[in-house]
Amino acid sequence: MSQDLSKIAKQKNIKYFLISYVDFFGVLRSKLVPSQVIKDMQKEGAGFAGFATYLDMSPADPDMVSIPDPSSLIQLPWQPEVGWLAGDLWMDGKPVQSSPRVMLKNQISELKKKNMFLKSGVECEYFLISQDGNSIADEKDQAFKPCYDQSALMRQYDLIKEICDCMIKLGWGPYQNDHEDANGQFEMNWDFSDCLTTADRHVFFKFMVKALAEKRGLRATFMPKPFSNKTGNGCHAHVSLWDKKGRNIFLDKKDKLGLSKNAYNFIGGVMHSAEALTAWFNPTINSFKRINAPVTDSGATWSPNTITYSGNNRTHMIRVPGSGRFELRLMDGAVNPYLLQAGIIAAGMDGIKNKRNPGKPIHINMYEEANKVKNAKKLPKNLDIALTNLSKSKVMQKAFSPKTINSYVKLRTTEIKQFKKSGDSKKKGITNWEKTNTLDC
Repeated sequence: MSQDLSKIAKQKNIKYFLISYVDFFGVLRSKLVPSQVIKDMQKEGAGFAGFATYLDMSPADPDMVSIPDPSSLIQLPWQPEVGWLAGDLWMDGKPVQSSPRVMLKNQISELKKKNMFLKSGVECEYFLISQDGNSIADEKDQAFKPCYDQSALMRQYDLIKEICDCMIKLGWGPYQNDHEDANGQFEMNWDFSDCLTTADRHVFFKFMVKALAEKRGLRATFMPKPFSNKTGNGCHAHVSLWDKKGRNIFLDKKDKLGLSKNAYNFIGGVMHSAEALTAWFNPTINSFKRINAPVTDSGATWSPNTITYSGNNRTHMIRVPGSGRFELRLMDGAVNPYLLQAGIIAAGMDGIKNKRNPGKPIHINMYEEANKVKNAKKLPKNLDIALTNLSKSKVMQKAFSPKTINSYVKLRTTEIKQFKKSGDSKKKGITNWEKTNTLDC
């Protein structure tokens, strides 16, 4: 039985609810609703005009509504009178199939038919920068090898502590916070969960980090590549597939990497569709300045440009750091949290169904010896190519429908046209257009 949000509001002294949804471009959209009307909103949903956001709709379309999912409720730790709710979009009595959360739930339903579910965790990197976006927030953070720099980490202690304290209070199980490989860059890790919970928390985490940074006069950005000479923001995902009895389907202790045949086929599916998935996992023009970047000041980009997998080796697109799971390192900070999980499921299950063979793992440094790898596919060099790959992908069309794929491609193609029209497309480095359109991704 669904939880009664009206009763919960009284129990937890919640005065307002943010009923939200995430559009195709990963933008978090919300309406602020007083708790006195949440009973009706829980049943009828909050109304939105779809054309006003990135969903490929017309002004003539009827209202769409976001039906809040009570199980997603997060009471803002820093503003407890407000509760945040993830919602599913409906129109004319039917789910909106191009709603990213609905897309993920549909993939979860397909897994459920096979008595499976996906567990995942994400590693969200971000920069703390000046309000104008032109420099990092800490002018003392200038080391050539800044990763894990304790002094730089502790200079941002108050903010990092507050974010981590919030995650502890919410029961997410945060377990480590660190300064990452670029000056001004940080990462915070929390426990993995079922993929829908992880996606909802991913959405909220980005909102929370930005909001708490803003309180201190700073700006947090998940932009893939905000600075040309620094490592970009990745969003790595750790993935494992489980059955209803609580058994890890990916685990085989007899295998060298600790992976089962299903796990290898799943990886084969992800590799097979990687060129198409890049349009979702690296969704901005700026994204391709991360995955095709020259060597940074720190000495490595930490991002892939070739479709390969390995054992515990971070120079590959897929890394197997331990038994029964793998890490996909393709995604960047602009990725839509729901399309991240949905895309992995669709590609991976296609791999299991069609027994896609990923080949043997490659155990070399791809940053220095990539020329030794024969016949490995390269990732797309720009968003145009990635979108073409997505539009031609039979796997993605079957999983999400040609209409949904075409809508996404249409919206992103329009954005590319706007970029070219701005004149910045001919400029080198990170352009003003990219910062204006991507700093708050």
